[in-house]
Amino acid sequence: MRLLVLILLLANVAFYAWVQYVPDSSSAEAQLMAQQINPESIRLLSGQQLAAVRKPEPPRPVSCVEWGNFSRDDAARAQEAVLPLSPGAHFTERKLEDVVGWWVFMPPQTSRQGAVQKLEELKRLGIDEYFIVQEDAKFRFAISLGVFRSEEAAQKKLEQLQGRGVRTARIGQRGTPVSRLSLRLHDLQEGAQPKIVELLKEFPGTTLKDCAA
Repeated sequence: MRLLVLILLLANVAFYAWVQYVPDSSSAEAQLMAQQINPESIRLLSGQQLAAVRKPEPPRPVSCVEWGNFSRDDAARAQEAVLPLSPGAHFTERKLEDVVGWWVFMPPQTSRQGAVQKLEELKRLGIDEYFIVQEDAKFRFAISLGVFRSEEAAQKKLEQLQGRGVRTARIGQRGTPVSRLSLRLHDLQEGAQPKIVELLKEFPGTTLKDCAA
């Protein structure tokens, strides 16, 4: 009997010690969560901050642009000038021929440089529709200011130019087709087009426009 009482007494002491010193399981889980989550270290990112940490996208191709008018040699030079600005670009050529009866033009200059100087004069007068004739031996380095199917339309254009200060332009019959070559530039990288606009200075008389224009 005394042995049974002693065993019960030891069991009660052991239970008391377990209750006092072994932590509650729910309390232990709460402590573990508190160690894993630090609310004060959590912050929301703005859209601008998210964009900053995203991997930048590679340059995307832009829409097709058309650059003209060129002679055959100048078209080849233009392609060589564009490729370093946008290595993935490719080109298609478009040949245009205007079969007309009349044109407005400035007489042939003695050299290409002389023709370029005339273009600068036209720019200062606010005139931007022209091209240098290069493939017609008779009118080489003349400056075409417009081609027309009737003498009346050519005369009207001449009067408009004279009203803006052009003094040496004249009209004449154009018995042969006027050939022009333009380049269509496809798959240009973003940022390449403004650099190509700068190249226009090296190719006087050329213009740049969207292919759909």
